[in-house]
Amino acid sequence: MLFKRAGSAFWYGRFRDASGKRVKRSTGTADRREAGELEGKWRLEARQQRLWGTQPRFTFDELMLRYLKETQGTKRSAERDAWTVKRLHPYFSGWVLNELKRADVRSYIASRRAAGVKGSTVNRELGLLSVAFNRARLDWDWEIPNPAQGMREPESEGRQVYLTREQFELLVSAASRQKRAPYLADLITVAVMTGCRKGELLGLEWSRVDFEASVIRLRASDTKAAKARLVPINEAAREALLRRFQYRSERCPEAAWVFCGPDGERIVSVKSSYRHALQSARIAGVRFHDLRHTCGSWLAQKGVPIGHIAAILGHSTLRMSERYSHLAPANARDAVAMLEGVPKPVPSAVAGTIATDGTA
Repeated sequence: MLFKRAGSAFWYGRFRDASGKRVKRSTGTADRREAGELEGKWRLEARQQRLWGTQPRFTFDELMLRYLKETQGTKRSAERDAWTVKRLHPYFSGWVLNELKRADVRSYIASRRAAGVKGSTVNRELGLLSVAFNRARLDWDWEIPNPAQGMREPESEGRQVYLTREQFELLVSAASRQKRAPYLADLITVAVMTGCRKGELLGLEWSRVDFEASVIRLRASDTKAAKARLVPINEAAREALLRRFQYRSERCPEAAWVFCGPDGERIVSVKSSYRHALQSARIAGVRFHDLRHTCGSWLAQKGVPIGHIAAILGHSTLRMSERYSHLAPANARDAVAMLEGVPKPVPSAVAGTIATDGTA
């Protein structure tokens, strides 16, 4: 019997499972006909399992359709997940999950690598596959294995591009000459001095800027990692933000956005103006995201601990910040130097003699 719960757009099915227990289960669809067909499938599987011990057979298509429907609107990466499923679909479509083996997943990995796909991309695809499997196993009570669990490909270290101090000054100077983008120089300055992502800055509201405490207060909904964080503001970032505040006061005093146009509307793209600034400064191969890498690199060069860099940049793991550790070799040398003065161990030859003779 189909029904809807208050506040839900989805149909729910009500039936008895193989043990005879009454079950209420979301079909994950607002289409009544589709929901009815799915409920009928569940009833048939329960009957087959009860009479002949037959396990329900679930397909990859069922898994991903339901997973995407359940996470739509509740997961920040929902759009990217849909794109990832399109990569998985040609290989796994039609597969019965109960029969899927680790060898099949390895075969998928091999096909993707043969097509020239990077290890990091393959790992994102495997990660989504594994998460969907676990959702089905734990939340939907699907008795299926998870052959993608723990499978990962080696990843390259990725881009290590960052600006030198001279390049930064040249870029800011070039950006300040962009008449159609009077905000660009300040945006670049704040990006380098705080390590904030482009999306975090373009979506930054004045209510998030605390000049008294010298911090930017990012909410979980503002960040890629969906975790709130406090971003410290140094003097250079503070001056850039104050210039934006003065611009707001003169042009659009009611504007909510830090980086806005004269009409007070939020700036949504800086692709063209940033590219022109790079060309004017004669700097090549530096994406806007590399301004964030510049912040992390400069911090490492100044001896800031990796843990602090991770907190400032909002990295979800220390592994993401460890890419900057090679920029601070002096830290390692200083740490090893601290061992000087420690009492030297007894030479191994003498230690061996003592142990053999039994005399001191």
